[in-house]
Amino acid sequence: MPELTTVPWFAASQPYSSIYDIHYMILSIFDSTRETSVVVNNFGKNIGPANGECDDRFCVLCGEDGLLATRALGLTCQRPSSGRFFAAAVNPRRISRRFEELAAQRTSGFIAYVTAGDPSLEATLAVAHALESAGVDILELGIPFSDPLADGPTIQAASNRALAAGMTVSGSLEIVRRFRANSELPLVLFTYLNPIYAYGFERFLSDAVRAGADGLLILDLPPDEAEQNSELIFSGGLDPIRLIAPTTPPGRMAKIVATGRGFIYYVSREGVTGEQSRLSDSISAQVAELRRHTSLPIAVGFGISTLEQASTVARQADAVVVGSAVVRQIAENGNSPDLAKHVRDFVRPLVQATKSA
Repeated sequence: MPELTTVPWFAASQPYSSIYDIHYMILSIFDSTRETSVVVNNFGKNIGPANGECDDRFCVLCGEDGLLATRALGLTCQRPSSGRFFAAAVNPRRISRRFEELAAQRTSGFIAYVTAGDPSLEATLAVAHALESAGVDILELGIPFSDPLADGPTIQAASNRALAAGMTVSGSLEIVRRFRANSELPLVLFTYLNPIYAYGFERFLSDAVRAGADGLLILDLPPDEAEQNSELIFSGGLDPIRLIAPTTPPGRMAKIVATGRGFIYYVSREGVTGEQSRLSDSISAQVAELRRHTSLPIAVGFGISTLEQASTVARQADAVVVGSAVVRQIAENGNSPDLAKHVRDFVRPLVQATKSA
């Protein structure tokens, strides 16, 4: 990446919440021989003129000629002497905002996982909207993969069904795009490295932001591995969601969470995903240890499927993640015209148990 030069900065006058209508931005870094180091392609709508303040990390300013400045890229910022500037957002901070709202309400969040394309693209869209109506706070959308090493039989089968139905990385992003057209629910893409590497890693990051995704969880790409491969370093507006396992030592915890954003996903037990009859006894202690190393919200998943389990975890963590139990409902009702309703009716009590803990 070339050295970035100073470009004009002017902060947004609108209330911060009004900036979130803009979702689709791509930052293109040009070589240092150009007049400016950074330009923006704006796929949303401009808001302006601007003369106030906005979020330090994600607010960017773009002028009529396409110039912008953003502290997210570490630019030295200064006010322009003249010119008309408009506010835009690289990342609308949906995940962080939702956790801020939950903290204000003194309640835990509920995160639901589904596999993209299981049993079809249209069905996944319907289920996603049903989950939102059930009160889900964040949606995890899994990109199907033929060798999902962290997943148990239920989600493995969902991936197989989705792949057999023709779902691809492009199709998964199409689901995000269509969902985002009429929803502001935070959405995290859940994937293994292979599918998105084959798609093109940098291209995937760009396309995911354009589609409206908020976060990315890559199960088999540890942060220190990414650091050794410059092509695998996150850029742009996606929040990198980091995983912590029960076996992660405190020293490594600190290193991993330092590279995260949005929230930390704590895997509640060793092994693969799947419903369990009993929760691990170490969740409370492990969450407490994690809080020593990060101020990010902590979500706990793997094996949670009952009202009692959801309520128990909600008293210890900032969010509860349920995946296999939701996917099982899809498997059992995939041929029903009322699939979305079945999923909504199953999830709503889990959400209520989480919120009332």
